[in-house]
Amino acid sequence: EFGRVLGGGIVPGSMTLVGGDPGVGKSTLLLQVASWIQGCGEGNCVLYVSGEESTQQLALRANRLSIDVDSSELYLYSATNLEDILLAIAQLKPAAVVVDSIQTVYLPGAKGAAGSVSQIRECATSLLQLAKKYKIATFVIGHVTKMGEIAGPRVLEHLVDVVLYLEGERFERHRLLRSVKNRFGAADEIGVFRMGQDGLSAVLNPSELFSSHCNDSMSGDISPAITATMEGTRPLLVEIQALCSDIKGTDDTKCIRSANGINFNKLCMLLAVLSKSAGVFVGNQSLFINVTGGLRLQEPATDLAVLMAIASSYLSRPISPGTVFIGEVGLGGELRPVGQVDRRVAEAAKVGFKKCILPR
Repeated sequence: EFGRVLGGGIVPGSMTLVGGDPGVGKSTLLLQVASWIQGCGEGNCVLYVSGEESTQQLALRANRLSIDVDSSELYLYSATNLEDILLAIAQLKPAAVVVDSIQTVYLPGAKGAAGSVSQIRECATSLLQLAKKYKIATFVIGHVTKMGEIAGPRVLEHLVDVVLYLEGERFERHRLLRSVKNRFGAADEIGVFRMGQDGLSAVLNPSELFSSHCNDSMSGDISPAITATMEGTRPLLVEIQALCSDIKGTDDTKCIRSANGINFNKLCMLLAVLSKSAGVFVGNQSLFINVTGGLRLQEPATDLAVLMAIASSYLSRPISPGTVFIGEVGLGGELRPVGQVDRRVAEAAKVGFKKCILPR
């Protein structure tokens, strides 16, 4: 699953930046990847460098993940001085290196403290040069800001070959590994993992995860709408839930609008189309939209499913089970065709859906 997100595998000499919220599982993922690389063949030693944890802490984490460090070629190293790290890499010449994290290491000859813009730029450049020289696959973990972007200069993302984001709520079991830049494969590719006691494991059929209740009606006469979205080259079935309610906000005349998983401006546009073209006016009610599984829908092919979920809740009429909705909705209320329809329909049929509503 990790190799598929990278475009088919790990390229020697490549440099990959992995970002994500604290506690989401970045270190766990890369420690598992490091173990997998060293187990692929003789001579594939891997160096895992941590500037945040001691070697004892790393060994405890490895034991929890059922990784036998003593009998493998996975070397754990705790250091923050980049000169020491580069020396260890030059002596060991590993197949892969993991640096956790780029904000904790420093280069004595560079200006600023560890984590500053100049230090991050110089450290990343030094690691990149060594990776290209010895053809070492290098993985660098990056902290993120409260805005969700990788901390440090933007040039850091320009330097590396691949930028990955590990997404997911800390208290939920599944994680999404999303590629936002990839010189060796498709961008916006995602991998789906489940967090367990033994670390992260690949989810073989993500569509069943994100549309787990697709064949069951919700409470009452309201049911979710299922759509097929493309995440990179992978079609995914996603469940969209809508709830229309008489509840008011702090001001008794103010209705609540909540969109979890879709763009709020897109929701406002779709509500205007629904009112103008279909006569379904929900302006006097509060509306809550939720995309299950924590996915954020970007493409317009999910427009029709959003409208169907809203109409189902407002009219208290359930959607026929086993139905998938695919299509973009224009401002005039017209349905517009979308790309890769065959792959979307095939994914729906594989999961067990019998009916697909889409533009001609």
